[in-house]
Amino acid sequence: MSNVNMEATNILPILKKKLAFLSGGKDRRSGLILTIPLSSDQTSMEELSATLDYLLSIPSEKCKARGFTVIVDGRKSQWNIVKTVVLMLQNVIPAEVSLVCVVKPDEFWDKKVTHFCFWKEKDRLGFEVILVSANKLTRYIEPCQLTDDFGGSLDYDHSDWLSKRLVFEKFTKESTSLLDELSVINESDKSSSVEKEKSADCALLPSFDPETVLQTGHELLSELQQRRFNGSEGGGEGKGGPAWCPMEEELLAQPQVMKLLDSLREQYTKYQELCRQRNKRTQLDEIHAKVMQVVTWLQGPGSELLKTHQEIGDSMRAAQALQQKHEEIESQHSEWFAVYVELNQQIAALLSAGEEEEVLELKALQQQLSDVCYRQAAQLEGRQNVLQAAQGFHTTTQELSQQLDGLLGMLCADVAPADGASIQQNLKLLEEKLQAVEAGLSSLRQKGTLLMEQMCGQPAWTLEEAESPAGEQPDNAQHIQGVMEEMQLRKQRCEDMVDVRRLKMLQMVQLFKCEEDALQSVEWLGELMDALLKTHVRLGDDSQENRTMLDKHRKFVDVAQSTYDYGRQLLQATVVLCQSLRCTTRSSGDTLPRLNRVWKQFSVSAEERQQRLELALSFHAAAERVLQQECVDAESLDEVDSSGKTLLDRLTMPIIFPDGSEQYFGTPSDTAAAAESVRERLLLVEERRLQLQEARLHNDDDEEDEEEEGLHNGQEARLDVIGEELSEKEEQDEEEEGEVGEQVEDLERATQDC
Repeated sequence: MSNVNMEATNILPILKKKLAFLSGGKDRRSGLILTIPLSSDQTSMEELSATLDYLLSIPSEKCKARGFTVIVDGRKSQWNIVKTVVLMLQNVIPAEVSLVCVVKPDEFWDKKVTHFCFWKEKDRLGFEVILVSANKLTRYIEPCQLTDDFGGSLDYDHSDWLSKRLVFEKFTKESTSLLDELSVINESDKSSSVEKEKSADCALLPSFDPETVLQTGHELLSELQQRRFNGSEGGGEGKGGPAWCPMEEELLAQPQVMKLLDSLREQYTKYQELCRQRNKRTQLDEIHAKVMQVVTWLQGPGSELLKTHQEIGDSMRAAQALQQKHEEIESQHSEWFAVYVELNQQIAALLSAGEEEEVLELKALQQQLSDVCYRQAAQLEGRQNVLQAAQGFHTTTQELSQQLDGLLGMLCADVAPADGASIQQNLKLLEEKLQAVEAGLSSLRQKGTLLMEQMCGQPAWTLEEAESPAGEQPDNAQHIQGVMEEMQLRKQRCEDMVDVRRLKMLQMVQLFKCEEDALQSVEWLGELMDALLKTHVRLGDDSQENRTMLDKHRKFVDVAQSTYDYGRQLLQATVVLCQSLRCTTRSSGDTLPRLNRVWKQFSVSAEERQQRLELALSFHAAAERVLQQECVDAESLDEVDSSGKTLLDRLTMPIIFPDGSEQYFGTPSDTAAAAESVRERLLLVEERRLQLQEARLHNDDDEEDEEEEGLHNGQEARLDVIGEELSEKEEQDEEEEGEVGEQVEDLERATQDC
């Protein structure tokens, strides 16, 4: 009997010797051909028997029932070995053998065969034995079913067959074992929930990798379907017959592989589903554990970190230190937020393919995780906003404090400017600093309000904390309020000092302005006096013109009087301002004496000018009356002549100032020009006198005529002398008239400005 449990791996060295083989060929009865190639070496009957037992365990019972045709190739062996092999077949496979073909040498056994006839032993052996040469073997078997050793066309590669056989047996063994293990694992999933958890915890794994076994089976099945399992390519096609597939039908390899693959796929699919469920459950448990880990940290250590760091600092440096600490806290939270993002992605992936119960659980976990993370993120953001607002508040506080210090230092410094322009510049700088302080205080209030709003707007940790503020918040609010109040007080004190300093600086500006204007008044008064002395020389040609000039002179004097009064008021104001400023080192100096001196000189000059104009007016009025009257007495003519001479004498006299100095009106040419009109009038008066005398001569004697003529000649001589003097004076002053004219115009413009 053949051993059906025999495996090729157990007798692999024997099988490699090719003591016997099934080539896949068939006889005319469709029986399998078993070939036993005997060699010249001694053949071990035990190894041959083991080989035959293994080969006969391969075909199915149906295939065995059709019988075997055994080809014993004795061409390279001895007769006694051939006989031993044939007799051994009787013990190994008597029922399965239908024909034994002993291939003999061409002439070697002819005499020996006669001593032992196998056909006579047919009944005892149980099968027919024939001796045949290799070239006549085709009488019993088709050439396409014979290998090339016997002149046939059937390809057979024993090494290839053996390797494929090892693969087949390995696949059969592994797949069978894997099926049993998968069945056990899959059946365990139908147990109770407690056993499920236990089995899941055990994490049962098959001994073989299902994917590898399935791949091996598919490759093997592909080989079988291509009819290359034992090297046969269907030699029957050469004769137009159907293609033979011995391993598919007779050896049952392909159906067995297909059946194993189907069963294995079925069990493996169940196993995959079981693993998927277990993995999903494991994944759910892992996600739940990670979610709880994140939630526990965020609600525990993470929240405590934020709760214990609620200060805002009392300076810029303290706020920066708190910001650095907060960044460290954010860095710790970032690691957990990264885990949250990863978990959220995993949960989203599971939600898309999860069952209803799993979806509810996942959504609950996702909601819990999101609520905690978003609440913690809101706390971090609120804290960050508070710290940023605190930094802005402390920065503004520091800047404002520096501005107040600078303003206070400027207010405490002594003010000793050199002129009004520097005072104006200092006053402008003071106002700019005060405006900067006001802007800084306004900005501080805004940032303080923003900071308190940020603190009040922070999300609460719990409902109880929402109803009762944290312990740090009131202290922070009081600190902010205290800083703003302190800055307000400092600013108010500086404002008061600025008001005092502003008033003082304005008074100093006014003091400098009064001093400058007083000096200007002295200059203006001096210019008026120069204009009076240099340009106010001419006298009118008649009484009407003299009246007009006298009116203008009075107005001119009024302007000078106003200038003098203005200068006096300014000097009085400087005295008052110096007393108010306690500026003992400053005074009007020599401005007041100068003003008084110039005014006295002007007064004397104006008085002299007025007297000359009045004399000229009296002279011209009297002369006009004398010249207009028909009857004039000598006394009137003498009075006119006397007043004219007095006026001419007055024109040649200098002005004597209180200090004893002297000054003439204009230049000699100006004086001569002014006296010209007087002399002309005097000539007219003399002519009038002569007319009167001539009229009297008609009635008087010759003596009187001579006297009158002598008087007339003397008068003409005097007039000629005066005319010559005036012409010489005019020639001397022609060069000075241009410059004097320009000075007169400047003085007149200055007079008009005054």
